[in-house]
Amino acid sequence: MLQLYFSPMACSLASRIALMEAGLEARYHLVHLRTKQVVDDDSDFRDVAPKGAVPVLVLENGEQLTESAAVLQYIADLKPETGLAPRFGDPDRYRLQEWLSFIGAEIHKAFLFPTFWYKDDGSLAKPRARITQTLSVPATHLANREFLVGSGFTVADAHLTWALLLLRPAGVDVAQWPPLAAYLERMQARPAIKGAIATEMALRKTMTA
Repeated sequence: MLQLYFSPMACSLASRIALMEAGLEARYHLVHLRTKQVVDDDSDFRDVAPKGAVPVLVLENGEQLTESAAVLQYIADLKPETGLAPRFGDPDRYRLQEWLSFIGAEIHKAFLFPTFWYKDDGSLAKPRARITQTLSVPATHLANREFLVGSGFTVADAHLTWALLLLRPAGVDVAQWPPLAAYLERMQARPAIKGAIATEMALRKTMTA
């Protein structure tokens, strides 16, 4: 069985969404990222993942896969009939990789990561100034589209949905971009996404109680 090491509402949420959208069973291991502790057994997460970051997907053969873009595409390819990723040879497969890269680099690492992990001593001014321009890219793209790639839900949508969910606690109101606000509302109405968010929000409350 697949195993996913995750932290509630971290970027690993996108992997949970992908697994649920694909109808794949997995064993989930809760990680406290600040202490690097696997909550199941109090073990050191760095013994599992030297990078100390989620997601970590343990494959059926015991090998590990890290980094959201790789994990999401792997999950999608386990169930190609779901359309979670365009098939090999389809030009849209590269559009998928384009969006996964953009979300990971320009929204996650350039803005969300420093916002939640670094002390705001003035060093966050540039990321905050830049995020408005960054978000205008998917907003423009989604003005007349339901999904990021092609005509159906893909793992790129799982990734962007997670990123948009984190904007409000990061101090950015997605309502500034009506196409993104409408898109997020559509995504949150999907049963798999609704279930994934509910599960992780409940777990997050137990960790902060």
